[in-house]
Amino acid sequence: MSVLPSGEQWTIEGGGYAGTVVSVGGGLRGLTFEGRELLLGFGEDEAAHAGIGQHLFPWPNRVTDGKYSFAGVDQQLYLTEPARRNAIHGLTRWANWIRLDDGSDPSYLETGHRLHGQPGYPHQLELRLQYRLDDGLTVTATAVNVGTTAAPYGYGAHPYLSVGRPIDECVLEFNAEHWLKTSPEQLSPIGLAPVTGSPYDFSTGRRVLGQLDIDNAFTGLGDAWSVTLSDPDSTARATLSADTPWMQLYTGNAIGRTALAVEPMTCPPDAFVTGQDLVVLEPGQSHETSFRVSA
Repeated sequence: MSVLPSGEQWTIEGGGYAGTVVSVGGGLRGLTFEGRELLLGFGEDEAAHAGIGQHLFPWPNRVTDGKYSFAGVDQQLYLTEPARRNAIHGLTRWANWIRLDDGSDPSYLETGHRLHGQPGYPHQLELRLQYRLDDGLTVTATAVNVGTTAAPYGYGAHPYLSVGRPIDECVLEFNAEHWLKTSPEQLSPIGLAPVTGSPYDFSTGRRVLGQLDIDNAFTGLGDAWSVTLSDPDSTARATLSADTPWMQLYTGNAIGRTALAVEPMTCPPDAFVTGQDLVVLEPGQSHETSFRVSA
């Protein structure tokens, strides 16, 4: 029996939306609204690439050199971004997830994975992802510390908004107070800078310029935030909203700037190093966060 590169394929439909969730990473292999692409997908015969639709447990973004210290113990993560000597996007993107719901509701799906301790992250987490469709897609990510020691934790997601045309022809709109400067070699955080007056000010909505590369985190987003990509020549829009204190935008050079990665994050890059907005899960404690995608 052959196995697809992204594992089992589970469909979800409702409210004019349709998507496919896969067992590899519990990721989302695309989302459409009334047949129009809303989130960039990849083929059934492909593995996820450029982070498309993946979930980032137990940390989003990067840990510089894969080194950090927690509870007085130095840790070394595997360098999963070897070209930049970083540990990137957590530990579960390529793990096998199992379906937990009974399939009776076509608009709902739940999948789970138990993360066991490993070199650099000696903790045990029970992870859940819930997908629900109504007048949009709501994705809820939950982590429970089922181990015996406190665990550092963060979550992020890596969907790409799409309106079916190159992003340089689209209008981008979002509000943020600060963007995070990074080093050119490892994209390690350097410090915050004001968005107002910077090339990253899209508060009034404007086209993404082809010479502008964005691969930065933003904060100062308010209690709830949204990012909207729209086609100026039609009514096509794609919006992602969340209440996380951070988000990452990436103009998708690796995929030819065909879609915009909008990544809700509970913490910034290097949170395992700096502790900034890092969640510490005591044994038995849980953390839950959601984001929503709509047309």
